[in-house]
Amino acid sequence: MERLSDEQIEIELENLANWKLVDEKWIRRRYKFKDYLNGVEFVRKVAEYAEGKNHHPNIAIDYKVVTLKISSWEMRGLTDLDFEMAQHFDELYEEQEQ
Repeated sequence: MERLSDEQIEIELENLANWKLVDEKWIRRRYKFKDYLNGVEFVRKVAEYAEGKNHHPNIAIDYKVVTLKISSWEMRGLTDLDFEMAQHFDELYEEQEQ
């Protein structure tokens, strides 16, 4: 696993709607839900997937909004795995909210 360059990060972010670069080493997205329990269920799915990958995002639940923040600690920045996970989390959200 290698840390991505600034140019690679820009390209990856173009492919992910609603994800933002934070402090040049994190990507973050806020997901809005119909109700609190839908958000909690989403977090359960995120946690299960992250555990399987042994790569865990920071998660905050603020009533009907869930915020995910991802980085690769060992690489001190962003890697392909971070963007792969972000894409998967977006897919989980789309499946759940349809």
